[in-house]
Amino acid sequence: MNARTEPVQAGPDAPARPPLVRELLLVAGLFLVYKLGRQLVAGHTPEAFRNAHRVWDWERALRLPDEGTVQSLLLHGDALIHTANTYYAVVHFPATAALLVWLYLRRPAHYVWARRVLAAVTGAALALHLLFPLAPPRMLGATGLIDTARVFGPSVYGPPGTDQVSNQFAAMPSLHFGWALMLAVALIVATRSRLRWLWLLHPLVTLLVIVGTANHYWLDVVAAAALLGLALAVVRPRHRSRPPRAAARGPEYRRRAAQRRRPELVGAGR
Repeated sequence: MNARTEPVQAGPDAPARPPLVRELLLVAGLFLVYKLGRQLVAGHTPEAFRNAHRVWDWERALRLPDEGTVQSLLLHGDALIHTANTYYAVVHFPATAALLVWLYLRRPAHYVWARRVLAAVTGAALALHLLFPLAPPRMLGATGLIDTARVFGPSVYGPPGTDQVSNQFAAMPSLHFGWALMLAVALIVATRSRLRWLWLLHPLVTLLVIVGTANHYWLDVVAAAALLGLALAVVRPRHRSRPPRAAARGPEYRRRAAQRRRPELVGAGR
């Protein structure tokens, strides 16, 4: 990055980078708590399907777009739907981890803020998973959608009855979308490149992927965005103000600096 893409540099009182071992343990601990917490609602099959029918009916009452429209676009070619399934399977965790690593190394203050926001969103999502288990649309026959990962691959889920790794009845909210949107927000806040708004393409692509592959409903996305909005309202990034280095090298700065030095030089010549 050059001077135009770097954010405003903090002064010497910038927050120190958190201890690496502590952060690794903290992030790993949060991930384990989340994975174990998801298993608490595993097996709530009847309730998850009842809630799925409710969500589907709510979306029709709200006249939201049919998820099938997005899926039909992805089904135009095997390569396209396979790419969408791969994006769903492999981008979610690595992209979020890469964000935290980059912020930790380059923007410590923003790292602490982003980690707190992600922890808040994930904790709230876990609570909602416990209170409202939800079968994804790929499991609900009323939607007319197919499980694209099972048909075209690759798939990250096994049969729901025997899957011991993940809870497939935790569709609402969509953390795929919530984390993707937070990634874009964090990079937009932490940098000042004119192209930084292109990071919003990541949550947009994620939205199309999770809906088109029938892993989430539109309302799952709305719930994730709402939780992230609340977390961002509560957890604020630390802002620092400092004149840009480019302005310090401008002619106005040099003129003022010369005026400040002039009395000292005149006095020295007496």
